[in-house]
Amino acid sequence: MRAVNLLRRAGMLLALLCLPALAQAAADNSNIANNANHSTARQAQALLASAVKYLEANGPEKAFSAFNNPKGGFVKRDLYVFAIDQQGVYRASGAAADSLVGLNVLESRDAAGNPLFRNMLDAVKGQSDAQVRYVWLNRASNKVEPKVTFLHRSGDYVLGVGYYAPRSTANDARRMLNRAVALVRKDGMDKARESFNDPVGGFFNGDLYVFAVNLENGRFEAMGANPAMTGSDARDLTDVEGHPLIQQMIDLAKRRGEGEVDYVWRNPLTNAVEKKHTFIRREGGNLVGVGYYRE
Repeated sequence: MRAVNLLRRAGMLLALLCLPALAQAAADNSNIANNANHSTARQAQALLASAVKYLEANGPEKAFSAFNNPKGGFVKRDLYVFAIDQQGVYRASGAAADSLVGLNVLESRDAAGNPLFRNMLDAVKGQSDAQVRYVWLNRASNKVEPKVTFLHRSGDYVLGVGYYAPRSTANDARRMLNRAVALVRKDGMDKARESFNDPVGGFFNGDLYVFAVNLENGRFEAMGANPAMTGSDARDLTDVEGHPLIQQMIDLAKRRGEGEVDYVWRNPLTNAVEKKHTFIRREGGNLVGVGYYRE
């Protein structure tokens, strides 16, 4: 009888120990399911390239007519092409041509209060291609979701295609951290820094980005979400609740070589302050980290 009770207690203990892992797995699986309902960045870029090619071959009038056709080739699932002119007037929109075309949206803001159309026009002033992040209504889900839009300036018009960026998971963060550490090991921090700080360098994806801190002087070696912070002292940086998160990460990296830290931080996609869980690892004289936001 005593042996049976011991077995029962052991089983209960094992179940309790497994609960966090099961909860994380359930969250990851939920995100995977949600991700399957969203188009990808690559699909959005491909549709934009197709729209640019069509505009250049056929001219604005014919192109805008094609972009406005909800059953045409420029509306695919949750992806659609839109076009605005330099004054911020919609010239085409596969989402809702009847209500948007001709409307001046220069002063419009996204759900987080950002002047997104002004940001779009500013983004392509000095270059023909750019991308912007904001929060927008997904008509398929009828929910406000983070969105990334790729832009191309062609003459007097700016064409765009955006995709709804699903929340990243713990596994996504771990994979990016593994790639980042491998790059530092291979090329050194000086070269890796360029990729980490490059918004299209492969280490800034939706709400995921890489940051790195020099363990000796406590300065940012890279900060994907805000490259301007590179070189600044990170040791006194606190989260919105006052926790000295970077110093905590430095101590953990020096003591154990790797670890995990919870804090509260602004999500670059939603522009909202959210709970964040970050994985850190020591590589040479640097701390490298990637975190994901928890709903």
